[in-house]
Amino acid sequence: MDIEIRDADGKALPEGVEGEIHIRSAYVMLGYWRKPEATRETIKPGRWLATGDIGRVENGLVYINSRARDMILRNAENVYPAEIENRLEKHPAVREAAVYGVDHAEWGQEVKAVIVPEAGTQPEPRELARFCAETLAAYKVPTAWELRAEPLPRNPSGKILKNVLSGQTPSAFVED
Repeated sequence: MDIEIRDADGKALPEGVEGEIHIRSAYVMLGYWRKPEATRETIKPGRWLATGDIGRVENGLVYINSRARDMILRNAENVYPAEIENRLEKHPAVREAAVYGVDHAEWGQEVKAVIVPEAGTQPEPRELARFCAETLAAYKVPTAWELRAEPLPRNPSGKILKNVLSGQTPSAFVED
């Protein structure tokens, strides 16, 4: 199996630099069934599969940071939701957290956090923002908040359906 980290133009990046993970092996799929356009977008020249994951290689290890489509672009800064979700879920009043980008006229996107509080708690967004700011850069701290009582929508494997949370998909039975 071969692995490369590539930039947005498809150029290989040096060790330690983040980009999209590309893999090549005898086990990579030939393409999507009856979806030639999706195949062209995913299978690159030389049979390299663009995984859609953002990561880096260091000392022979692959570090996966986020999905490319989940990345938030705020004031030309890349924000990876997983980093913020991991921080929020360390707060004692947070049961579940999901983070995604929402359009913002000035910043391009702003960071929105959807929180399911622990039973019997009612965390304040201001306190959660302060908690995030203790370990995250200011541009990564959510500026839009939603607290909800019901669990976050998930697919059968447990992945949070952010497309449902953001309203892009009306049903939890549809996943892109």
